[in-house]
Amino acid sequence: MGIRFILMVNKQGQTRLAQYFEYLTLEERRALEGEIVRKCLARNDQQCSFVEHRNYKIVYRRYASLFFLVGVDNEENELAILEFIHLLVETMDRHFGNVCELDIMFHLEKAHFMLEEMVMNGCIVETSKSNILTPIQLLDKAS
Repeated sequence: MGIRFILMVNKQGQTRLAQYFEYLTLEERRALEGEIVRKCLARNDQQCSFVEHRNYKIVYRRYASLFFLVGVDNEENELAILEFIHLLVETMDRHFGNVCELDIMFHLEKAHFMLEEMVMNGCIVETSKSNILTPIQLLDKAS
């Protein structure tokens, strides 16, 4: 398993979306998120987007007011994870039209659905934007 968790956090450090692919208790999740968010948000733009924390490698990227943070195993390729983050943002952009924090907050189930289409058990299984969005578009038509 490569990906351990995916977080979307705003500039104030509030978690807007969290998807875990390993079991952690709620207290462990809160502590981990707090530590990681403080560490990543304190970094400036000139520093690299990779941070080692505990037994994870954190790969993050900022888009507008949202930080996308992905916790992976230490053996995982950082550049591949950066590409995954970019694909996730492009997919959300295609669906929401320039995705923002409010889109994630008001359509949390769709954001989780997109992630579940892309990642299964910590492994990236789908990279085609149209294949990821087709089930969501069918659900939108049905409702």
